[in-house]
Amino acid sequence: MTTSRTAGLHHLALMTTQFETTARLLITCPDRPGIVSAVTTFLYHHGANVTELDQYSTDPTGGRFFMRLEFQTPHLDVSRATLKQSFGDVVGQRFEMDWRLSFAADKPRMGVLVSKHDHALMDLLWRWQRGELRVDIPLVISNHPDLREAVERFGVRFEHVPVEAATHAESEARMLALMEGQADFVVLARYMRILSTGFVSHYPQRIINIHHSFLPAFIGADPYKQAYERGVKLIGATAHYVTSELDQGPIIEQDTARVSHRHAVSELRHLGRDLERQVLARAVRWHAEDRIIVDGNKTIVFA
Repeated sequence: MTTSRTAGLHHLALMTTQFETTARLLITCPDRPGIVSAVTTFLYHHGANVTELDQYSTDPTGGRFFMRLEFQTPHLDVSRATLKQSFGDVVGQRFEMDWRLSFAADKPRMGVLVSKHDHALMDLLWRWQRGELRVDIPLVISNHPDLREAVERFGVRFEHVPVEAATHAESEARMLALMEGQADFVVLARYMRILSTGFVSHYPQRIINIHHSFLPAFIGADPYKQAYERGVKLIGATAHYVTSELDQGPIIEQDTARVSHRHAVSELRHLGRDLERQVLARAVRWHAEDRIIVDGNKTIVFA
């Protein structure tokens, strides 16, 4: 038992060390020959070791090219800043790339907005506490006070910001002020208020919502009741980026469960909440690990 535990701790330590030295590169550009060679050769000459590479092209002859790389940095011969500058000068400009280089040790900070439903929020906090989500969670903001105790048990700051129609702008300004310098991206863990275009513009392609249906069907306040009344055979959940158009942002992840006429509305809700937890957790993890490239109103997900 002791040997097994020691081996497990040793493995965890190795994984943590590797994580601390991992860098990620996301690339979008016009497709043409030589892109992969140019990128990997550049990294090789600076002492990087590529450990994961995934790519996708919409059309090999004149389409768009998408790529994600992970590489190890212990033996880099230049600083991070110099590596970024040099990559842009030597490779990025040559291939007209839209690119982003990040380092896994710099964990993104995730602000969470929630209302009264706690299932999605509690699942995220539990996964975060166990180390499954490599993020920092500086605060949770809710338009209701109900979840304060549950959130604070995780050692996370909880802020109650009531939202009424007459004070909607002031409430959003307060939330933005609380997250200023604290949150790199935002997750709506069943936050039951519509965000204004002005709020969304502060976090472009950095607000993730979990929608309690398989979009675009059954939108509205009670999709499970609608699904029950229509006698559907599938229910689902959708995680997507928030845009100024309600529930129309780029979809990150979806999942479904088969149901039948035997399922009551309460059972549909139970199944749906399980789906919501799983779908949202995957979307958040992929975002935090730089596995998503937004292409117009679609996403390329290297999961």
